[in-house]
Amino acid sequence: MPRLEDVADRAGVSHQTVSRVINNHPNVSKATRAKVEAAIAELGYRRNTAARSLVTRRSQTIGVLASELSQYGPANTLLGVEQAARDAGYFVSIAALREVSREAISDAVNHFMDQAVDGIAVLVPHADTLTALDEMELSVPVVAVGSLGNSNVSGAMVDQRRGARLAVEHLISQGHRRIGHVAGPRDWTDGSERAEGWREALRGAGLADDLLLEGDWSAGSGYGIGRKLAADRHATALFVGNDQMALGLLRAFTEAGVRVPDDVSVVGFDDQPESAYFTPPLTTVRQDFEELGRRCMDTMLKEIEAGAGVSSTVVTPELVLRASTAPPAAGPG
Repeated sequence: MPRLEDVADRAGVSHQTVSRVINNHPNVSKATRAKVEAAIAELGYRRNTAARSLVTRRSQTIGVLASELSQYGPANTLLGVEQAARDAGYFVSIAALREVSREAISDAVNHFMDQAVDGIAVLVPHADTLTALDEMELSVPVVAVGSLGNSNVSGAMVDQRRGARLAVEHLISQGHRRIGHVAGPRDWTDGSERAEGWREALRGAGLADDLLLEGDWSAGSGYGIGRKLAADRHATALFVGNDQMALGLLRAFTEAGVRVPDDVSVVGFDDQPESAYFTPPLTTVRQDFEELGRRCMDTMLKEIEAGAGVSSTVVTPELVLRASTAPPAAGPG
């Protein structure tokens, strides 16, 4: 197998320069980096991670604990974190929880510790997650993704409340005064935070916040709620907790002859790829999962490699305007 020194000879650089390129060090010119990468490709060089681990006392492995991967948000958060870890030169060991409990979280984290991981990203969007982590003696950096963290655990999250406020404030700016919310499960951090953002926006405008129905994130639950709302309409606009529930809601409204946005405006959350092709195309809140993954790894690497303390980072969401919202029709609302 070719050695690092062989790559250096072929590229005409020092072995320290090759090491800098392999470890993504910024102080390497583009031309030199290109020569080294060409030599690596030509020789088929592979880094000896076992030897490197003996020197650095690091496994170059990140443990990623995740749950609810059947849902769009958690699944894409996982992809964002995994890609960012690989881009930073770390292997990824993934554990998926079938059900969320303190015991299950503890067992998974202990499994990662047995693997000698350098850090752990926890993608379990439930209220008890931080409590479970606090009960453990953690000897490696841990980042709770979807949370601000606390004094023991770092956090990386999309500002869910801000996203909800963007959605509701858009509806208010169009003239809507009766705005309901189809919420996600309250034991999910994302669900409770989006509901709070909805309340904050309405209260800030002096509007009532008494029309809330809870779904389970699925299109089926959105459909069921949509049938109830179509039969007994009290709102001119609805903020729906995710795009999947909005899809079911739109189907129920279409079947009942409720026109969107003529009769009711609808805003979703997530901006999943299909949202632009709903009927009508869905106004929604976009989460940047790749950026969230990068922020998670940046926070973790500062702790692993620079000894930084616990911190938190927040990604700002974006409102995407499409055809499912419009000013309310004339009349009471």
